[in-house]
Amino acid sequence: MHSDVHLMLHHDRAEELRRAAPVRLPRPQLRTQLGWTLVELGLRLVSSSGPSRPSPGPAARRPCPTVS
Repeated sequence: MHSDVHLMLHHDRAEELRRAAPVRLPRPQLRTQLGWTLVELGLRLVSSSGPSRPSPGPAARRPCPTVS
């Protein structure tokens, strides 16, 4: 058996399923729409927060435990 026969059969079956599938209208991708909504929300939160707060600074440095 040829090594690419399974791939050819897969493509044939996929095309058959595509032809049998109902036609759907294109719509905006949900992931993109959700991403832009989150960006807008974040910008609104940042711009609506009152006076800027000082940052807490760098985290305290902890000594690295040595393996004995």
